[in-house]
Amino acid sequence: MIDLYSDTITKPTPAMRQCMAAAEVGDEQQGEDPTVNRLQDMVAELLGKEAALYLPSGTMCNEISFAVWGHTGDEMILHRDAHPVHFETGGPAFLARIMLYPLDGPRGMFTPEQVEEAIRPDSPHFPRSRILELENTHNMGGGSIWPLPQLQAVCATAHRHGLVTHLDGARLLNAVVATGIPAKTYAEPFDSAWVDLSKGLGCPVGAVLAGSRPFIKDARRLKHLFGGAMRQAGIIAAAGVYALEHHVARLAEDHAHAKALADALAGLSGVQLNPAEVETNIIIFDIHATGRSAQVIAEQLEKEGVRLSVMGRTKLRAVTHLDVSRQDVERAIQVLRGVL
Repeated sequence: MIDLYSDTITKPTPAMRQCMAAAEVGDEQQGEDPTVNRLQDMVAELLGKEAALYLPSGTMCNEISFAVWGHTGDEMILHRDAHPVHFETGGPAFLARIMLYPLDGPRGMFTPEQVEEAIRPDSPHFPRSRILELENTHNMGGGSIWPLPQLQAVCATAHRHGLVTHLDGARLLNAVVATGIPAKTYAEPFDSAWVDLSKGLGCPVGAVLAGSRPFIKDARRLKHLFGGAMRQAGIIAAAGVYALEHHVARLAEDHAHAKALADALAGLSGVQLNPAEVETNIIIFDIHATGRSAQVIAEQLEKEGVRLSVMGRTKLRAVTHLDVSRQDVERAIQVLRGVL
């Protein structure tokens, strides 16, 4: 199976497994696991923040951040296609007890003017605008990269009105590799930010949340409350250390494979896709002109050995990653051409 379902399905490499097996460990919940501590220090430095916290998932990074920053009934401004809107099972309402104010905008992005318009007046009749959240790269935007000036401008607007800013950086390092802009430059306008380890970096589990020391102190308390406490977690944190040292630059290969796949798809009858918008490792394309549903086509593709994800009635997504070679991409193109 050529599995383009997501970059979450990557498996640890043999070298990563060796690093995990040899990891020095301790009780991370007591702050005594040296490998976890090393990983946290690496990410804090990477993002230019005072401290960081190793967590089981990126979703937990988001939900803990929302719960730290927001009070019951507060409102968070974010894009209508952001991860917390669709893929966190109502977590902002259930865990952080906050409301969402979704904004429209092309490819997962919005403008400072939209943020300005969305901020509520100071009145007891309205929820309090408290958090601005954005996602870089943006999954549902097709792996789109926020232009740095636009990202800085929306954050500046939020801060001017007293909001805190939060970066969902699940695939931030894809943006870093694609643009050459350092991660800490992207993260600088945000009060909290995190990076995922289990997507393009190829780790089996985990994400790391970063911010000020007081923020991380509060986040650690909620980590325990949410059931995220781990013990000898250095075994899995070692995978993150290895990935940050060996798997970042190679994300460029995933981007090149996605571009090749997008160029081929754009030339197929019935496919709606602008390959110029494929900036990283995610391709979302529309097949409504084929007269078939995305689900039907996905099932046909899987029978031929290529797995994609269904993103809507007529939309499919392909994601390149560590376990997909150029030969796999060429074979996938042949299968896609035959089925479509």
